[in-house]
Parts: sequence; C-alpha cells; structure tokens
Amino acid sequence: MQDAVTFDPRALASATQGSAPQEPVTPESTEPPDARAKREFNKLHKRLRRQVGNAIIDYGMIHEGDRVMVCLSGGKDSYTLLEILRSLQRNAPVAFSLVAVNLDQKQPGFPEHVLPEYLEGTGVEYHILERDTYSVVKEKTPEGKTTCALCSRLRRGSLYGFAEEIGATKIALGHHREDILETLFLNMFFGGSLKAMPPKLLSDDGRNMVIRPLAYCREADIAEFSRQMAFPIIPCNLCGSQPNLQRQVVKEMLAEWEAKHPGRLESMFKAVTNVAPSQLADRDLFDFAGLEEKQTRMQANRIDILNE
Repeated sequence: MQDAVTFDPRALASATQGSAPQEPVTPESTEPPDARAKREFNKLHKRLRRQVGNAIIDYGMIHEGDRVMVCLSGGKDSYTLLEILRSLQRNAPVAFSLVAVNLDQKQPGFPEHVLPEYLEGTGVEYHILERDTYSVVKEKTPEGKTTCALCSRLRRGSLYGFAEEIGATKIALGHHREDILETLFLNMFFGGSLKAMPPKLLSDDGRNMVIRPLAYCREADIAEFSRQMAFPIIPCNLCGSQPNLQRQVVKEMLAEWEAKHPGRLESMFKAVTNVAPSQLADRDLFDFAGLEEKQTRMQANRIDILNE
C-alpha cells in the first residue's frame, strides 16, 4: 500500500502566498477605488486560502490521491469551500480531486437549474442527488418543533451513502468557526455536554471521513468573499424560516459578545483547541480516581531523587 502523503506546511505556505498577483504599492490617498477594492479582495482571498490550508495541515485532512466530495448546498459557505479548495488544488503539494454533490431535498420552489448551471461553468465534476427528505421531515416533525435534527440525520445518511458509491475518500462540509462555536453552546445549553464540531471526524460506522476545511475561517470573511464572487445563493426555506430556531438565538448571542468585546470569538475558538481534561470533570476523560496512586508514585520519585 502506498504511504499517505499529506500537505507539507512549507510547500503549502508557498502555494497560499502565490495565488494572487502582487499589486504595485500605491498611496491609499491616490489609489483608484477599483484598484483598492481589488487589493482588498486579494487580501481576503489569500487569508481564506491560508486559513483553509492551515486547517488542512493541522488536522491532516487531505492526503495524496484523495477524492474529496464537497457538499454543495447553494449557500455562501459551501460555495466558498468549493472555490477555495479549487484554488488550493492548483498549487497543492499533493494531488487530489474534487467532486461537488448537491442533495436536492425536493423543497417546494427549489430552483433546480441554479447549481448545475454554476457547476458547468467551473468544470468541476458534480452530481445532483435527488432524495425527497422534505416530505419525510414535514410528515414526521410535530407542529411547532424544529426540523433540524431529523433533516440533518436524513441528509447525512444520504450523503454518506452516496460518497461510498462514487468512491469519495473524504466528505468536505462548509462549517466555519462560528458554526463550531454555536454548536458548542447549543450542546452546553440544551444537551448537557461539552462538544462541538471537530475539524475532522470518522463516522460511527468507520466508513466515512468528514472534514471541515473552513474551521478557522470567520463567517464575516466568508460572507464578504461570497458577495464579491457573486455566487448564486439559494436560500433554505426549510431551516432559516423557523421562528424558534435555537441556533439563531445562539448566533445572535455570540454576535453581541463579539461586538461588545472584539476578539472574544477568537479566544473561545482557541479554547476549543486547547482542552485541559484534568481541569474538567469527565471521569472517562481523566483518571480522577487514580490521583492518589499517582501522588504516591510522584512522592516516591521525589524521595529517590533527594537520596541520590
């Protein structure tokens, strides 16, 4: 079996810096507005490339020969994910392929022509997977309850199964930094657990590897990149229109915190990557019951050192 080759940090650093042409330095006071806008867009593009590249390196997301299935919903996040991966693919130190997959859940009024037309223009291999999960969700969800849990399970099952059919080795999802933090607080507030969305995840049955290359990216940057790229956004009328959606409440809470205390979200995300099990209270994660034994060993070692 061929050894797995992953992104090399030095090679990728060179690749991420070389994507956009260097603009001549011009005093901002005399710089034409269109030139200034182009320069700012290039900086944004480079930042997203760098953050995605760093996430891929840090978590070993993509290996030589991987076939990465990019789940494309028609929202700003998944469009950005596909575009940044396409950009990195051209300079990456490893060879990998991309295949875009959209799950058509048969929501009423869904513009079925939008994604195929867009993807034809990119030249990326793509598939439109048709599954009427919308009817199932509407039938099974009681009036007044959110549809997210059931919809997510049905969508995940459909995509996981299709990934195996097309030989995808990785499934790339468009979750960003704020998505991860929102999930952290949702689990704390309503699930009684301290967990979020990991940047890399092996499915419970061991068949699928899920990656989240946008894990380090700010939602505001993604929104601005999407606006500048003029992606043909398709709104989700099933999820976004729910008045009692707790995720939206948490999103507004985090936005308020960031507005009042700039940098707070960055600090909180860093905490997700810097966990101290001994300072929490999970008995499965840390051996609290064995601390006395550890103390005895440490004391014995200390006495031995003093006696030498």
